[in-house]
Amino acid sequence: MPEGDTIFRSARALQRALAGEKVIAFESAYAPLASVDDNTPVAGRTVERVESRGKWLLIHFSGDLILLTHMLMHGSWHIYRRGEKWQRPRRQMRIVITTERFEAVAFEVPVAQFHTAHSLERHPSLPRLGPDLLKTSFSGDEAASRLRAHRDEEVANVLLNQSVMAGIGNVFKSEICFACGIHPFRLVSTLSENEIQCLLDTARKQLSANVLESSTDGIVTYSAGRRTRRTSDAGARLWVYRRQGRPCRRCGINILMRKQGVGARSTYWCPECQPMTGDQVAAVMANQNLRRDAGSK
Repeated sequence: MPEGDTIFRSARALQRALAGEKVIAFESAYAPLASVDDNTPVAGRTVERVESRGKWLLIHFSGDLILLTHMLMHGSWHIYRRGEKWQRPRRQMRIVITTERFEAVAFEVPVAQFHTAHSLERHPSLPRLGPDLLKTSFSGDEAASRLRAHRDEEVANVLLNQSVMAGIGNVFKSEICFACGIHPFRLVSTLSENEIQCLLDTARKQLSANVLESSTDGIVTYSAGRRTRRTSDAGARLWVYRRQGRPCRRCGINILMRKQGVGARSTYWCPECQPMTGDQVAAVMANQNLRRDAGSK
């Protein structure tokens, strides 16, 4: 499930493999990518740089051409040396960028668009992204302000809102709330300043821990599963995600799960380690009643 850490690592690996290289062939299963507006083919251009912005990945070619992709749930970018056998079937291929040394292959990437710098400014999502948690320029003050602006929404839903902070997905959403002892269904308006700071700091810490460099000099810089705990045990890397009905790693109480928000995403939490006070429950109930009344008018 690609989240900000996955896209960051993919962009870093693609940057190392492709940056400065001339494209000798470009292939796509998507008809809109078969031609470029200025009628200059992708082949012959140079890859200038590759970057991530939250969950978006951008490949910049010479001549003001940008390939914008989003992996959603199942997409991925692979890098192969020329002639190396692909690890996934060709029917799942969506894009192939070939240079003298490498093939960069996008498998099952559902969103892929060509842009110029100008058209990217009019994109419906990219300009509205919140501070990127994995960028050195991340502004905690701006992220906190954007979070507070959603005072009548549930905390976990707001963490998924890319216009608040860019990079958090469904796994980190539950893990961040657990680490801060915050019930994911609480309203943002009930958060203290210390709790808001904990959410920001933990989000940065958890995502950053999953993009650390490997000890090798190769292009593949990270191959282990995502983790939010200090352990290499594959079965113990996460605190609560997908652990419904299993004992909490801290207190032993069974982890709960409930669908939440648009798309009914699964949210996991420990009722003992992440309690809600009576006032917090009352705030949630009052907000639900207001929404119900507004919907009935």
